[in-house]
Amino acid sequence: MKKPYLFLIATLLGYAGQTHAEVTIKEVDGDYQVHIDNKLFTAYKLKNLRVPCFYPIHGPGEVAMTRKYPLEDAAPGEAEDHPHHTSLWYTHGDVNGLDFWHGGGDHPEKGGKIVQTEVVSMNDGEDRATLKVKNQWLTMVGDKEVCQDERVYAFGKYEGNRYLDFQITIKATQGDVVFGDTKEGSMSIRTHANLRLKGDVANGKAVNSEGDKDKDLWGKAAKWVDYWGKVDEKEVGVAIFDHPKNPRYPTTWHARDYGLIAANPFGYSYFFKDQGKKGTLTIKAGESVTFRYGFLFHPGGHDATKIEAIHDLFSQTEAE
Repeated sequence: MKKPYLFLIATLLGYAGQTHAEVTIKEVDGDYQVHIDNKLFTAYKLKNLRVPCFYPIHGPGEVAMTRKYPLEDAAPGEAEDHPHHTSLWYTHGDVNGLDFWHGGGDHPEKGGKIVQTEVVSMNDGEDRATLKVKNQWLTMVGDKEVCQDERVYAFGKYEGNRYLDFQITIKATQGDVVFGDTKEGSMSIRTHANLRLKGDVANGKAVNSEGDKDKDLWGKAAKWVDYWGKVDEKEVGVAIFDHPKNPRYPTTWHARDYGLIAANPFGYSYFFKDQGKKGTLTIKAGESVTFRYGFLFHPGGHDATKIEAIHDLFSQTEAE
């Protein structure tokens, strides 16, 4: 039997008497909005985007957790850099030689895009809602299929925390699919400017499961990372979990001090320089690979005991 994420958290933390939340998903003008107790948590955005993403993301206390640019005009203190960093998204910089991370830049013939083909299911619920979709990975020029994916997103709340679970199954529908060795990828979030480790308005801090801190997280393998700081005078954070059934667990992290945090198990030649390691991953024709990640948006600063316990619970959950 599958073990729902929220049930496991409640069991461990003893929240048997907690107040339940209504979590709903509805389509609004082509986006899929997720509300928790009638308040917007996030929106799954597709229109006019090369890669689907979640924006905005409202954490505890309705605090913005990701930057506005490039989806809106930059907020004060935001850097207008890396326009391919779209809030919270999944893609990779080398898939069969095509750049799905930047889209090819000035050479679109070398780039790729991800296009939704189907909404499989959309389910509201008490404390948890799910959205299941299918996508094609296409060439930027000619719309030639490279592969497909199937995703299951889960959204929920407990005791002031909000979460987004992200499951993606990549299917080799057109022959072998090769995820190349590059640091440019993959499961990514670009945080609010205040949560950065450097910058005019930055006050963020970071730590991973192995005890590495701040800029030392880059390229290190860890089962989770946690970033926190003050946004609008409220202390909040985001912890990101790797699942132990993912290939190459614990993942390496392309985590930058300017606000990018990405779980990337493919960029070994960058992360393990001079060690001769290669991160290329091949999905054979007709086969698939599943990755699962959890995002926990939490009030307050880092609490190692809580983060470790919730990661343990996330690790016990099964694929949807």
